[in-house]
Amino acid sequence: MGLIHTLDQVMSAFSGMMWGTPLIILLVGGGFFFTIYSRFIPFRHFPHAIQILRGKYDDEKDPGQISHFEALSSALASTVGMGNIGGVALAIHTGGPGALFWMWVSAIIGMATKYFTCTLSIMYRGKDDAGEVQGGPMYVIEEGLGKAFRPLAILFSVAGLIGCLVLFQANQLAQIVRDLFYQPNHLFTSNPMVGDAVTGLVAASIVSLVIFGGIKRIGKVASRMVPLMVLIYLFAAMIILMNHISDIPGIFASIFQDAFTGDAVLGGALGSIIIVGIKRAAFSNEAGIGTEVMAHGAARTKEPVREGLVAMMGPFIDTIVVCSITAFVILASGVDFHGDNGVTLTVMAFKHELGILGEIILVIAVLSFSLSTMFGYSYYGRKCTSYLFGTQAKPIYNYFYVGTIVLASIISIDIAINLIDGMFALMAIPTMTSAILLSPKVMAETRRYFSKVN
Repeated sequence: MGLIHTLDQVMSAFSGMMWGTPLIILLVGGGFFFTIYSRFIPFRHFPHAIQILRGKYDDEKDPGQISHFEALSSALASTVGMGNIGGVALAIHTGGPGALFWMWVSAIIGMATKYFTCTLSIMYRGKDDAGEVQGGPMYVIEEGLGKAFRPLAILFSVAGLIGCLVLFQANQLAQIVRDLFYQPNHLFTSNPMVGDAVTGLVAASIVSLVIFGGIKRIGKVASRMVPLMVLIYLFAAMIILMNHISDIPGIFASIFQDAFTGDAVLGGALGSIIIVGIKRAAFSNEAGIGTEVMAHGAARTKEPVREGLVAMMGPFIDTIVVCSITAFVILASGVDFHGDNGVTLTVMAFKHELGILGEIILVIAVLSFSLSTMFGYSYYGRKCTSYLFGTQAKPIYNYFYVGTIVLASIISIDIAINLIDGMFALMAIPTMTSAILLSPKVMAETRRYFSKVN
């Protein structure tokens, strides 16, 4: 226990150091810069983005591996996940209702960030040592900024090896299985770690069946699973909110009031609440982190702007819609968000409102969200591995990745989330730096594309 406590403290210090004022300025300030510099072009062309997503401009002859829809689904498979169920609950537990407001701010400017970073993912695609076209911040940096900036590409890839592990997702999956199945039936009561390890082994086995098939299989599975799991989850959540329709104005008021006072949880520590909201939004929609660049960089298209517009929809779906609905359910249910955190808090809210049916629906959602995220993140980790060590090392990473799912199921939630938060911060530095430096290239490409479309 002493070792675990020490590790917990080290990870907490690491996360706190990385998520300081400089990184907040880089992410939020960079997002504001992209929004103003683009003159709101991505937002003004939202309908055009929907047309692209529906396949109007798809061409099988274009370079790339998956369609626009599959690319967005693969990205959403990673973002619309436990960050929307456990991550939002963790944000409210830590930062109060006001944290949701800062998640919204981060998501809105994150839409512009994703437009820039994912347009660049197509503009500056590279090739791996097998000659296959690849996208990602490491290739954007090397192809767009030149060899002199390669240390930034290496930094991203090294951080991505750890940051793209699904420690939080596996941990929360084990937690909900323990709460709903093991404890009520007195299974593994003498040694709960054994039960968590069993959950991890089962999850690792399921994930193995998909991830060893590569991005094409991930894209096909995700494009079917993501819309279904979102609909099931949102349907149950909307039933709850309809029962509390009269409470919605009061919830909005508490969110806006708490966003600027911090009275509810942190004793007026406004800066802390802002950081909590931005961290959880970054974990949820990943705008500016760089993982989204790797997914959208595999899209089959010759037009970078099209993929940027499709990617822009990610933070809107993920944070503005799905995360907000989860938060509203928790706040409307009246459960004590100062007590339990993570997925347990969300389970309590659904159970309070819908009884056993709420538990069942949430279990289905958690299983789907967790597994789909595990599918998507494996692709990101393999890309980082391939860049650093060559394509022959990708199978080795797969085994490492699957093994950490079992490990993550038995460690504490604090160790899992702090390690990933810290690595996300490291990944954001090269991603945002390269996007800001190359932003004039994106705007030149934007003007070219829309002059042709118009």
